[in-house]
This record gives sequence, C-alpha cells and structure tokens, in this order.
Amino acid sequence: MKEWIAKYQKAIVGTGAVAVLIVCYLQQKELSSLRSERDELTKHMVDSHAMAGGDIGKANLMDSLHDELFNANVQNGRYELSLQHLYEVNPKAAKEFDDYMAHETE
Repeated sequence: MKEWIAKYQKAIVGTGAVAVLIVCYLQQKELSSLRSERDELTKHMVDSHAMAGGDIGKANLMDSLHDELFNANVQNGRYELSLQHLYEVNPKAAKEFDDYMAHETE
C-alpha cells in the first residue's frame, strides 16, 4: 500500500486539489444564487410596502426592521434576566428549563 501511495502521490494530490476546487466553485455558485434570491426578495418587500403604504421607502423599511429587532432583543434580555433570577431562587427548575431549551427545542 505504501508503495502504491508513493508511486501515485502526485496523481492523488492533484485529484484532491481538483476536487477541492470543484467543491469551492459549486459553493460560490450556490452562494451567488442565494444572494440574488435574497436581493430579489428584499426588492419585492420594499416594493410591496411602497405600494401598500404610499411612499414608504427603503429607509423607512430599514427603520421598521430595526425597531422589530430592538423589541426582540429587549424581550430576549428579559428572558435572560428571568432565567438568572430563577437560578438564584430555584436552581433545579432553572437547570431543567435550560436543558429543555438547549436540547428539546431544536
């Protein structure tokens, strides 16, 4: 086996390199496709909001999404503080909650 690997070392390495290049090419092609799909969806969202609400532009949509993200982050912070308090008053229940969230909600 060692002799065979030594004999065909260049061919094995070359084949591996070509395989890696092909995989990288296919991944880049898929990423490009996903990016264009995302851009089309974003454009569609902006256009549909503009038609529904008059002159709501991209900046207004971005502000709206920023506000939604802020509210979600505030709610997430409240859950974290509540879990921290639960660890102080009832560690067993807090651990059970944490384990459930980490393993059963995926």
